[in-house]
Amino acid sequence: MRAPVCAALLVWVLSDAAARQFSEEEMAAVRQRIKSMFYHAYNSYLDNAFPYDELRPLTCDGQDTWGSFSLTLIDALDTLLVLGNHTEFQRVASLLQDTVDFDIDVNASVFETNIRVVGGLLSAHLLAKRAGMELEPGWPCSGPLLRMAEDAARKLLPAFETPTGMPYGTVNLLRGVSPTETPVTCTAGVGTFILEFATLSRLTGDPTFENVARRALRALWKTRSDIGLVGNHIDIVSKKWVAQDAGIGAGVDSYFEYLVKGAVMLQDEELLSMFQAYDRAIQNYTRFDDWYLWVQMHKGTVSMPIFQSLEAFWPGLQSLLGNLDSAVRTFQNYYSVWRQFGGLPEFYSIPQGYTVDKREGYPLRPELIESAMYLFRATGDHTYLQLGLDALESIEKIAKTPCGYASVKDLRDHQLDNRMESFFLAETIKYLYLLFDPAHFLHGGGTEGDGSWEEGGESGECVLGAGGFIFNTEAHPLDPAALYCCGRHDQDHQELQDILLTLSQPGSQSKPPPKQTEGQPGSQSESIALKPGEKKTPPLLSCPVQPFSARLSILGQVFTDNT
Repeated sequence: MRAPVCAALLVWVLSDAAARQFSEEEMAAVRQRIKSMFYHAYNSYLDNAFPYDELRPLTCDGQDTWGSFSLTLIDALDTLLVLGNHTEFQRVASLLQDTVDFDIDVNASVFETNIRVVGGLLSAHLLAKRAGMELEPGWPCSGPLLRMAEDAARKLLPAFETPTGMPYGTVNLLRGVSPTETPVTCTAGVGTFILEFATLSRLTGDPTFENVARRALRALWKTRSDIGLVGNHIDIVSKKWVAQDAGIGAGVDSYFEYLVKGAVMLQDEELLSMFQAYDRAIQNYTRFDDWYLWVQMHKGTVSMPIFQSLEAFWPGLQSLLGNLDSAVRTFQNYYSVWRQFGGLPEFYSIPQGYTVDKREGYPLRPELIESAMYLFRATGDHTYLQLGLDALESIEKIAKTPCGYASVKDLRDHQLDNRMESFFLAETIKYLYLLFDPAHFLHGGGTEGDGSWEEGGESGECVLGAGGFIFNTEAHPLDPAALYCCGRHDQDHQELQDILLTLSQPGSQSKPPPKQTEGQPGSQSESIALKPGEKKTPPLLSCPVQPFSARLSILGQVFTDNT
């Protein structure tokens, strides 16, 4: 199945890259180059495009793309901290509070708004103490960035009020869902909410977000075929599959990612068992010679023998699940395509060993660099550092312009497109930097010195920042420890403590636990993240969708206890 040109390239990659060992000094020098890349893109956005969503690097101006949120600034915020720029992080965090408004008459992608805006704000909120920001009492259970994340997420809730619980794909942030909205959405658009929404519920004490995300996941799980596969697009009202191609790439990718990450972050066996069942079907029906093809979801017959650039997250996911041998082989297949073109085309025909017509572009996606980072962490093999350096030099050579970095319209002749997507700053540069900084605090390293461990929570007894961050699919790191600092978890402990104290007093009788509000078991009636005196008002629920290509990220590792 593999084309001869790819086989030849693979041998070259292995022989060419394996010999090089990077010293600490060389890795530090590469990190400086990556920082320069970031600031060239970031400053170009500030100078030419802010407050628009994205920079147009060929015309040196800006455009709104996903909702008019100053999206690049939100997406780049935690990258500033990753690179060690606390001062700019503080400035931008304050600027966003003053300038971003979600009460706007704009149709927004539910999926993209969640992973980029809600995820970016949650990550920045959880990293605020490390950045030296002044914190509200009880952080991380309170704070302005958390309130912004909750506000944005509430604007998405109308999409989830459907007969199945699976969300529409688009929602008007001011008016709700259009009555003419299509009920067809992609699989990833249904199953990529549990990380952000569970984090939000645990921090605010409001279970609504986690509940709707879980309901959507369970509804999607029930639609799988008899051979255990899911398709690409589904009618979320009728539960009928509109596009029945099954694979691990565009439209599906981050659904699988979030089952694994959600299982780790929430210590949830249900989510892990779902993924394991899917993985068995994926290995049985879609894997051919360490490539993953697209097959008909009911029959398992090959429908598209192509590789998509979004699939390059899979080796990293495999490595985190312990499937290292398979991960390495698949990664090398994908990297052979990079070496052939200087980037990953959106679609690549495996039998022909070449790009697919009208899918020759490379929008500076992060997935292959992501997998390199995780495989380097898993193996210590400096081959992956060489691959990272090659990626850095390729992007610099092909995509750099006087005003940032441009998407590559056609990898065959390196024509450029007038767009720099926000994920270039949120994901591509971040993963590239973390690949060359294995001692970074996000890996659990101690290079940050004092303050690597942080106290927080309503009682001030919560330990955060001890390592084990989990990246959402937009590479926004979330700290699982924060989930046990606030809200329902904290209230459950308080109720148990009260009961034990009552029972320990002579002659006293135990009191029944407080009666819970229907539909909100063990939760507070008001969100901790609401402003003082502000009451929660249920949003008008309805539902929407637009076709979008889901991107992915890879699971982080987390310290767990034995309970």
